[in-house]
Amino acid sequence: MKIYFASDFHLGIPDHESSLIRERLLVKWLELVRQDADEIFLMGDVFDFWFEYHTVVPKGFTRLFGKLAEITDQGIPVYLFRGNHDIWAFDYFSKELGISLQREAVVREWNGKLFFLAHGDGLGPGDNGYKFLKKVFEFKPNQWLFKWLHPDIGTRLALYFSRKSRYANVARDHKDIAENGQIDLSKERLFSFANEYLKQNRHIDYFIFGHRHIPAIIPLNGGSHFVNLGDWIGNFSYAVFDGGSLNLFTFKNGKPERLPQG
Repeated sequence: MKIYFASDFHLGIPDHESSLIRERLLVKWLELVRQDADEIFLMGDVFDFWFEYHTVVPKGFTRLFGKLAEITDQGIPVYLFRGNHDIWAFDYFSKELGISLQREAVVREWNGKLFFLAHGDGLGPGDNGYKFLKKVFEFKPNQWLFKWLHPDIGTRLALYFSRKSRYANVARDHKDIAENGQIDLSKERLFSFANEYLKQNRHIDYFIFGHRHIPAIIPLNGGSHFVNLGDWIGNFSYAVFDGGSLNLFTFKNGKPERLPQG
């Protein structure tokens, strides 16, 4: 058994040339994992911005789309979770590429192990400003209004605000490293969410999230584990469940290399 999980590719940034390099590496990884994958989970923010108009889709990403279509045509299930950057994905991926689009968190079981799967945005305590914005973005009349903007204008606006958000997150991480020597994921919202979920719901063996671009596996109470997948901007990281255990790897050099699991 091989179940693959990867997240936060943010294709499209910071420019076409560097995004294309990452896209080619992603396609190479997909070609490798298709050889033994039972299922593949793309856990959100595949694109830095995505909006499907009624008759057109954003320009680019043809190599990725072609490879994903090959994989689903081969009969390997591929799941795409909507992240905060591709929240406006609708039915293109299912109709054209045979991908199952996931809009909410799901719980899956493999070989007796329970997995809680989500991109991670909006979960956990606090962050009320974003939670409000998410409701605004998911409000269908607002989506209808946005589609009347010319795609060049809408995309540029979205990428502008995306850059501002990313710079704020990078500045926050740099501050944490400067003050504490590291980024402690165990003090963040998603970790708190996982702990609270364990208190109020059934046992989960693995909580798997994207969203935060830091690859890590952290033990929780009762033998559970918090898994942060990292990203494909600097870490090129992903997780593999082999039916017995789950481990993190990087594909940064074009071949799988196991990461420290702490």
